[in-house]
Amino acid sequence: MAKKKRYLTARLADGYVKTIGPTSAPFTHYWRIVAHLGGGRTDVFWGHAKSLREATGKKTAMIEAAKQRDWERYDFEVVELMEEWSSSSN
Repeated sequence: MAKKKRYLTARLADGYVKTIGPTSAPFTHYWRIVAHLGGGRTDVFWGHAKSLREATGKKTAMIEAAKQRDWERYDFEVVELMEEWSSSSN
């Protein structure tokens, strides 16, 4: 009998797709920060959270990081993770 594996997929507005898994973790949202450092350089920070509230809570830390690291600007995005299942013969 094939085992079903659970994957979580985030689809961001710019077309980026992030897949997490296989996992049994109760994640519901994916967050991403694109920090614009100047001179055309960027740095990307991302993670997943167990609730929308937890994910949007990253914004406070991001604002502090932007001040401390003197980012020119930043983009912050949170999207809901979509659950997908895949069959495995293992």
